This record gives sequence, structure tokens and C-alpha cells, in this order.
Amino acid sequence: MKVLYLFGPNLGALGRREPSLYGSESLEEIMASVEERATGMGHEVLWRQSDHEGDLVGWLLGAAAEDVGVIVINPGALTHYSYALRDAIEAAGLPAIEVHMSNTQAREDFRRRSVVSEVCRASIIGLGAGGYHLALEAMPWIT
Repeated sequence: MKVLYLFGPNLGALGRREPSLYGSESLEEIMASVEERATGMGHEVLWRQSDHEGDLVGWLLGAAAEDVGVIVINPGALTHYSYALRDAIEAAGLPAIEVHMSNTQAREDFRRRSVVSEVCRASIIGLGAGGYHLALEAMPWIT
């Protein structure tokens, strides 16, 4: 199965952005590890990161045309207020898993609300980079 991983604003700075909260691995290092694991499970991984909401919306709406079977998304701060992203996840018509490296429920009040959760089949929070690996394991239960 083809799995599309999408990363929102500031996630391109992983490894140097608040390493005490998000770890010291870069997004490229995390995804190299995820890709290796996915290949061993028989999956193909596509991944993209943008600090621009419109890019993410476009990739979501084009996912089915790329034969994507599952979307794994960390929308970053867009999680909390982007109804455009929420609507694009729903319009994509594909099962989606929301992943957050930190425990958003244990952080600032504004981070406790996700507008995308209701259109995702599952949410994985607080497991660091391991959440992206766990999403691979969760796929049989959401498809």
C-alpha cells in the first residue's frame, strides 16, 4: 500500500526546534527510518512537508490520484484552527491518521483542541517520532 505522510508548519525544523520536546532527529532522519520499516512491511512511503496550508490542502486533494491508500498527517499548529485542512482531509476520501510527537493534551490550552481529529480514523499523540512508526502498525485497523 502507498502511504502519504504530510507534515505541516515548523516540522521541517525538527532536530533543531525544541529538541527537549521533539527530539534531536531531523525530519529526514525520522522519515528514512519510517521508510525502511514501511518497505519491510511491503508499503511504499511518500512524504512531504510545507509551512504553507495551501500546499497541504493540494496534496490531500491529489492523494487519491497518486494511488495513496492511507494518509498520515501531522498538521503542526494548523491542527488547532485550519478548517480548510480539516475539509481537505475529509474530501480526500481516504483513511487518515493524525500524529503529534508531543502530548498535545498536556500542553497549552489552545493545543488541546484538534479540528482535524473528527475526520481522521485515529490519533497518535505523545510518542515522539515513534508515533510515525506506530501509524504503520495501525493501518490494518483503519482501512
